[in-house]
Amino acid sequence: MPALESETKGTLVSSSRPSSPARDAALIAVFAGFVAALGVVPAFQPPGFSVPITAQSLGVMLAGAILGARRGFAALALFLVLVAVGLPLLAGGRGGLGVFFTPSVGFLLAWPLTAYVIGWLTERGGSTYRLPWGIVANLVGGIIVLYAAGIAGIAAVAGISVWAATVSTWIFIPGDLVKAVLAAVIARGVHAAYPGLISARRTRSKETAAV
Repeated sequence: MPALESETKGTLVSSSRPSSPARDAALIAVFAGFVAALGVVPAFQPPGFSVPITAQSLGVMLAGAILGARRGFAALALFLVLVAVGLPLLAGGRGGLGVFFTPSVGFLLAWPLTAYVIGWLTERGGSTYRLPWGIVANLVGGIIVLYAAGIAGIAAVAGISVWAATVSTWIFIPGDLVKAVLAAVIARGVHAAYPGLISARRTRSKETAAV
């Protein structure tokens, strides 16, 4: 018999377990709590710099890398809502609306977007989490996207040029590079232990199968 076309180009492939609202809500809450727990690690305020160095950006990367785009975004959005209503969940016990009027505002508001971008890229890396692709996803979301928003926030609040704001972020780069690699290593271990946590989406070219 003639070969039949089994899949058309552009078909999305998903290898995840069936999702459920209850499971999604639980994972979102767990990761919001995880990012809050990382706030226990004391923040470091470098002399002459307006934005503190914290461990919480590691949690942002992990939320995207482990939960995927949609749930990663939701986890960080929930976290920011809790901060806005006054819970002292940020490193150093900070919380309340006042934190959104500091030079850190760009970084904070970009956390949900950062998790989304990392998750979106991770979902397109295939059904098996690959460390090199995971690192790339973390670098794109956790440094390029996050820093773009963070620099804009520093420039707006501190009243300095974008170039001056950009230069002021150099001290964060070495630590965030380490976090990007560490988050990918952790995510690979989690996905190996619990396959199907997120949908793996990629474009499949036309395939034919003999019948």
